[in-house]
Amino acid sequence: MQLPDLERFDTLPKLLRLNASAHGNSVAMREKDFGIWNEYSWAQVLDEVRALTLGFVAVGLQRGQVVALLGRNRPNWVWSEWAAQCAGGVTIGLYEDILGEEAAYLLNYAEASIVVCEDEEQVDKLLELGERIAYVRHIVYHDARGMRKYEDPRLIDWASFKRRGADVHADDPGRFDREVDAVTADDLALLCTTSGTTAHPKLAMLQHGRFINHCARYLERDPRGPDDDYVCMLPLPWIMEQVYVAVMPLISRIRVNFPESGETALGDMREIGPTHLLLAPRVWEQMAADVRARIMDASKASQWVFDVGMRRGLEALDAGHRDWFADTFLFRALKDRLGFRFIKSAATGGAALGPDTFRFFLAMGVPLRQLYGQTELLGAYTLQDGKRIDFDSSGVPFEGVELRIDHPDANGVGEIMTRHPNMFSGYFKAPDATAETLEDGWMRTGDAGYLDEAGRLVIIDRVKDIATTATGTRFSPQYIENKLKFSPYIGECVVLGNGRNCVTAVLCIRYSMVAKWAEQHRIGFTTYANLAANPQVYDLLAGEVATVNASLPEAQQIKRFLLLFKELDADDGELTRTRKVRRAVVDQRYAQLIDALYDGSPRAQIETEVTFEDGRKGAIRADMAIHDCGEPLREAA
Repeated sequence: MQLPDLERFDTLPKLLRLNASAHGNSVAMREKDFGIWNEYSWAQVLDEVRALTLGFVAVGLQRGQVVALLGRNRPNWVWSEWAAQCAGGVTIGLYEDILGEEAAYLLNYAEASIVVCEDEEQVDKLLELGERIAYVRHIVYHDARGMRKYEDPRLIDWASFKRRGADVHADDPGRFDREVDAVTADDLALLCTTSGTTAHPKLAMLQHGRFINHCARYLERDPRGPDDDYVCMLPLPWIMEQVYVAVMPLISRIRVNFPESGETALGDMREIGPTHLLLAPRVWEQMAADVRARIMDASKASQWVFDVGMRRGLEALDAGHRDWFADTFLFRALKDRLGFRFIKSAATGGAALGPDTFRFFLAMGVPLRQLYGQTELLGAYTLQDGKRIDFDSSGVPFEGVELRIDHPDANGVGEIMTRHPNMFSGYFKAPDATAETLEDGWMRTGDAGYLDEAGRLVIIDRVKDIATTATGTRFSPQYIENKLKFSPYIGECVVLGNGRNCVTAVLCIRYSMVAKWAEQHRIGFTTYANLAANPQVYDLLAGEVATVNASLPEAQQIKRFLLLFKELDADDGELTRTRKVRRAVVDQRYAQLIDALYDGSPRAQIETEVTFEDGRKGAIRADMAIHDCGEPLREAA
């Protein structure tokens, strides 16, 4: 596809206006609501954005002020973002499941003057913060259900907000175009939260022109056009979903489809049959686990077809060709069932994906590729070419991107340093953090890796997370964790061993799968904690750990593990909102459990605080068994 003249149309608002004038009748977005897919043309999108833009003008948004967006993935979220940018504002996205304390921190840090919310649930979070979000002057909400009892003067319903914009347009029809023309390529488009694996997230400042130019480099590597479809499945505040939903469609006009809800997303995706897809590793892992779960309930004949088809498919993958039996009797139906029938390009990013999961989808015929990037560098800047089987690398960099390995060891492994002309302009209100991260224009990524003989980037782990046992064995906890998570029965896990005499692990069961297994084996249980404490479940997981250990060098094998009484949770600070493990938090919170893993204790006890979904906190006590790997398994399991 021929891209627009990006020197002339150098801001997101200008690209939106171009698409509406040149391709007004083309479908820009779809949203599923009450089981029906509703379509929006580029002309309709511009009408919505115009009303919202002038609504922001009417309530006094000044150029450069920040508008926060809080809600689930919906077209109105994106329209509000584009509208704020058309009015000269800067946007920041907040994760839908954010807690009040986190919201207060980010809103005050960004000095957000307006918040656009989805519904009563999100409004309640803000109103409970009271005067702690003093910068917020207006709260615009989209869904009015349950809102009649609210009287806060900051509240404005969606319809009233748009009417204010319509009144401005009626009085001054040229106002919208003047606002769009006033936005420049050097203006800030958005503040994007960093991953925050070690502390509160920082806010990377991303400019219109740089964002557009970097996405154009991405499209050179992975083209798409107006006949392609993408399904918005990942949180919109994440940098890569911003790339795929808020910027790329303005350049390439790929159609963006919004599922009805998170619960129906996979089924809705099957109805669309996307050509391009980006999913986080945890989603790919969950999909692979779900396939295995369905097979557990299938007939003996179906299980035989699956086992034989997967074996032959993986053998064919390794040999560089397709297998007729696997494709005919297994993969064709499986791809259709998962919504992958028309897929041209699928990507995974945000964290490493285990090679076993990678092989599973490649054998199926899904053109899955690993990408790599950071928020500060406008998302991905390396991508596998897809021309060869590659489980290890993240591919080669885009045009204009420079990579180097800082202080490499004897194996060439060191910290990855990156720079390109379209990177962020610094951290918002944090010049010291900017200076610490940037070195002569190069960004310290904090990741360890190396460049292979083909110039492809191979990621090992976070620099601070690469571990060395007391006996001098170096290993990557993340690499072992990814192998463990390929098991359908293991959800999150944390591998330990830095400075210790051996490698151990804290495992979380994948509740849906282990519950199904327990039902099949007539094992009674009531809760997650009850199921995770069952001796037969311990034996089940011991078998999975033994399989992983067989693929590892002796010094890197897991010697002891326990099953955590709960899932790791972002609300407890154990995961980031993009589901990355905060190892320092885990080390501190579960220090008693970790000590028990290494002092020979047969059990571990802990009393700790947990956060409930509504933000309330409570104390919990737990007693967990510790399994020594290599012990004989019970016959019943």
